[in-house]
Parts: sequence; structure tokens; C-alpha cells
Amino acid sequence: MDQKHIRNFCIIAHIDHGKSTLADRLLEATATLGVREMRAQVLDSMDLERERGITIKAHAIRMEHHAPDGAQYQLNLIDTPGHVDFNYEVSRSLAACEGALLVVDAVQGVQAQTLSNLLLAMENDLAVIPVINKIDLAAARIEEVAAELMDLLAVEQEEILLVSAKQNLGVDRVLEAIIGKIPAPSGNPDKPLRALIFDSSFDFYRGAVPLVRVVDGYLEKGMEIRLLATGGRYEVLEVGLQRLKTIPTQRLSSGEVGYVVASIKRLSHARVGDTIVNDAERPHPQPLPGYREVKPMVFAAVFPMDNDQYDDLKEGLERLHLNDASLSYEPESSLALGFGFRCGFLGMLHMEIVQERLLREHGVKILATVPNVRFRVNLKKGEALELSNPAALPDPAGIENIEEPLVKVRIFVPSEYVGPSLELCNGRRGEYLEMLYLDQYKVELIYLLPLSEILFDFYDRLKTISRGYASFDYELQNYRKGDLVRLDILINGEVVDALSAIIHRDKARTWGMRLIEKLKELIPRQLFEVVLQAAIGGRVIAREVVRPLRKNVTAKCYGGDITRKRKLIERQREGKRRMKQVGKVEIPQEAFLAVLKMD
Repeated sequence: MDQKHIRNFCIIAHIDHGKSTLADRLLEATATLGVREMRAQVLDSMDLERERGITIKAHAIRMEHHAPDGAQYQLNLIDTPGHVDFNYEVSRSLAACEGALLVVDAVQGVQAQTLSNLLLAMENDLAVIPVINKIDLAAARIEEVAAELMDLLAVEQEEILLVSAKQNLGVDRVLEAIIGKIPAPSGNPDKPLRALIFDSSFDFYRGAVPLVRVVDGYLEKGMEIRLLATGGRYEVLEVGLQRLKTIPTQRLSSGEVGYVVASIKRLSHARVGDTIVNDAERPHPQPLPGYREVKPMVFAAVFPMDNDQYDDLKEGLERLHLNDASLSYEPESSLALGFGFRCGFLGMLHMEIVQERLLREHGVKILATVPNVRFRVNLKKGEALELSNPAALPDPAGIENIEEPLVKVRIFVPSEYVGPSLELCNGRRGEYLEMLYLDQYKVELIYLLPLSEILFDFYDRLKTISRGYASFDYELQNYRKGDLVRLDILINGEVVDALSAIIHRDKARTWGMRLIEKLKELIPRQLFEVVLQAAIGGRVIAREVVRPLRKNVTAKCYGGDITRKRKLIERQREGKRRMKQVGKVEIPQEAFLAVLKMD
């Protein structure tokens, strides 16, 4: 197809503003899928996405559209996630496009992730088309939301598209705007091949299957290609486009989006952001800019419930990393849990989704430890260490100070809930920066907060105090010194490294007492006494005891001298003393999950 008739675009929005529904209407308007193939949120192919009602993975699909001017256009759509934990998916998709539809809910208006995604689009110099969705709702604030977009994008009101994706209103105008306002790809089909890998998937028979955007030149079957970053050389076995299922084609030309099959068995070779070139071309052209490396924010160790599944867990993480480049992992061992991996995630929802995918897609039941962040430890001898595992913290005597990561948080909240929101942030050791009144109804709060303070229940608390109206977005800033200590949990005098945490001194006692109380409820009673302790260094700050089960050893005594009963009870006491020395306490998964559910 002539390159001037190609449009590559994505849909970006805050979570639950109607991205996937609008994508459905575009597919119907272009007759891309048959009636039998269509269903609600058709691009959300994973069961997890459909169950939770959120987009987790970016999904690419090609549409053909006959415009009113008589020309046929190729529209390559990428539907992106809206949750802050999947922001990296959005940034990768934007690099493969020339334009973006910015969808805003007519009731909720501009939200935190709306602004974050808009800034990403502007960084990539994309043409942004503002769309107000859900205009059919009785509570729609079309004029107010349009005013917000006009201030945000410096556009006229006539440029803002009013649609209802659910009722199929205004979709034709969206297609016209895509063709009229988004520029055609600027690559040169006569130059040597350069194709950007923006995603990858795994096929059991074909190996790694990269999704690519061809920038210059062309890709076709039989071509010898080279992956510049990893140095892998392969022969192209198939190229094609995506329409829910893969459709082979003869060639992918400059400006087009599609997939490449080249029997890439080494999964590490199909690295997201790498550049594919024609190996026969000499010298090889310069690689494309690719993506900046994403830095995980939340770390947790994962261990297989069954030690025999260690290799399955390793293989599962490799395949998930291929499909989700923001996931990082490295081997780790624990005295309590055996061999596993310390994984890095972008947030708590990301961590939860990865655990669920490991179980559903790879059949691996895992036990995850307490999530934590990466701390910077400055030693007295001048060295600096970055630690994500509290158990690896050096001797406190050699530590000068510990620094914790800070995030800049943007909170969008109705003006009537500003007070409780300020109180919540201040209670989480937040540093107030700015408060902006966007209009008479909505306020933007900007705070510096320790990342560890927003890990667990911050978002839930924010939603609760604002009756569900607040939204927030965060970005990593720098590190700040803090009065931080390592809190250890001991069971019968032995430290359970998987439950250790680095925490602020002011909250350590309360945290330790509540965690010990939770563990007392969750750890099943043994035939011997189980002592639970929380300690900072060598000082115990909380203690609980799980009372032992008692077998009635005197039940067989129907009479006789009392000394006989005493002898049996003393023998039982001695046996429990020996059992305590060699007995092992099984810690259930609920004990680790209890930390996440603590208030």
C-alpha cells in the first residue's frame, strides 16, 4: 500500500474511560471482524483482562477503511492499558505510532493517568486527537470537560470529538480525524531495513515472535536478518499482520506494523526495543533509539510451592519477560523457602497479575514474600549499596545512613475531599509541594512521598475517603535519607528472612505488633509451643505465643496412684521439649498475604 495511506495510532486514557469499547466500535465501522468474531472488549484476549475489566497488554490490530474521498487506508491500531502499573506498555506503543486518540470520560473528566499518558505522547511528538466519551450519560459534564481539554491541549472546542462508544455515536468523525490529523509514516522504503521490536510473544512451535514496526526498507520471507543489540542472525520464515489471529503476507513495507517468525529459540534475543536489519546489507544502518530501560519499583521474592517446579518457574518467568519487558528477575535462595527468584515489578497490581499469569499460563503455584522497594545503603567506609532484599542489609554498625526512594505523586480529587486527602498524604510522611484548583469542582495535589508508603493500601484508602472519585499517578524522583531500620520476624528464635522488612523507625513497633498478631492467627497450632517475635537488631519489640496442642496422655488411667499420671505428664513435657528442638513450623501463604492486608 502507498505509504501516504497508512496511519499508525493508539488509544490512550485513564483506566475505565472507554478505550476498549471505542476500539470495538472502530473495528465494527471498518468491518475488520465478522459478526461472529465480535464481542465486548474484543482486543482484551486474556481471561484476566476480561474478568477484571482492565487492559493489561497492548494489542495491535490492522484495519482497512474506505474513506469518503474514495481512497483505501490502512489503519494500524494499538489499544493500550490505562492503569499506572502498565505505563511501560503505553510508552512502547507510542514509539510505534504517529498519533494518539486521547479519550476522556465525560463524567470524570481529566484524571491523573490522562495527564501522564498525554505527556508521554508529547515526548514522542505524536499528533493528539482529544475525544470525550460517554456523552450519553445523564451525569455527563461535556462543557466542563471540554474546557479542561482546551486548557490542557490549547485546542479549540470544535477540534474535540464528542462520542459515545457504547451507543456508537460519533465514531465516523473519529475515523475522519484519524485520516485527516494523524500524519503518514515518514520512513523511506528504499533505504536499508530498520524495524523496531515493540513487543514479543512466545509460540511453543515457532519460538519468540516479535511484533515490529518497519521504519525503513521492507521485511519479507527468506530474508537473512540480524538483531543489532543481541547479535542474533536468523532467516525470516514468515511475516504477516494481526487481526485477532495472525495472517501471513508477502511483505511488510516501510510504515507497516506486523509480526516476524524466524525460529528465535533463544528468548533473550527477541529483546523489546531492539532493531532488526538486513544482514546482507553492509555496513549495517544505525539502530533505532529503542526504549529507555524501565526501572522496577516494587521487589518481592517468589518461590515455587513445590521445589520440583523450580525449572518450570524459571521457564515461566523467561516467557513472561518476553511478553512483559518491565518484569525483571534474578535467582535468590532463602533458608525458609528454598530456591526462587527476586522479581521487580512496576507496582502492586503488576505483581498480582504476574503471579496470576504464572499460575494460569504455566501451572506454577508460587509463594511470594513481602513486597519492598530498593533502598540505597551508604556505608561508613564510603561505599554505597542498592538493596532490594532486606535480609542482605549489612551490619548496622557499618552503616552511615539508609536512603529510600521518593515519588512525585499527582492526586486529582473533588474539592470537597481535599482535607481528608491532605491528611492521608501527611500521615504517610509526605512533603507538600503544590495544590492547583483546575476548576471549582476539581483539585490537583502534588506531593513527594516515600515509595514504600504507597505500596500497600494507599490507593484503596484514597478511593475510600473520596468515595471513589480520586485518582493518582506517580513518577520516581530521587532518594532521601530516612530513619530506617530492619524489622525481623523470628519463629522459635530463627529469623524468617522472607518476612523481614526495612521500615521507618516510628512505625516499626506498630507494624511488628500487628504482624505478630496476624501470624498468631494464621500459623496452625503445633504439638509444641511456637514463639513469635518481632525484633530490631537484637531488641525484641513484640512477642506472641501459639499455644501447643495437648494430647490427653492420662486418658487411659482409670485409677491408681496419682504418681502414675504425673509420670505420664512429665514424659509428655520432655517429649515436647525435644520436639521443639527439631520441629519445623510450616508457614502458610496466608501469612505472607497478611502483610498486604494490614491496615
